[in-house]
Amino acid sequence: MSEKIIQVTDASFENDVLKNPKPVLVDFWAPWCGPCRMIAPVLEEVAEEMGDEIVIAKLNVDENPNTPARYGVRGIPTLMIFKDGEVQGTKVGAVPKAKLVEFIRATI
Repeated sequence: MSEKIIQVTDASFENDVLKNPKPVLVDFWAPWCGPCRMIAPVLEEVAEEMGDEIVIAKLNVDENPNTPARYGVRGIPTLMIFKDGEVQGTKVGAVPKAKLVEFIRATI
């Protein structure tokens, strides 16, 4: 995994995501989820290319159930963009890179 992608947990979510000065795209995922594995390389490319504009974070929903419950995550992968501690946009499911970049640009 790219060193540009941060791993967040229920415990670190507030500091890493909500208090981050940059917009943060959080990937709510699980290791057993096929579409989550499909989108992982796309997220790595986006982290490499857009790392100056946005932080990419991954939260394992199996190990950290509280945060997904708090934000009503029902299906995975769910991608949420947070800015200034608020959800700015949500996408559910694996999306092609072009669509992901478009979503990020439209949201931040």
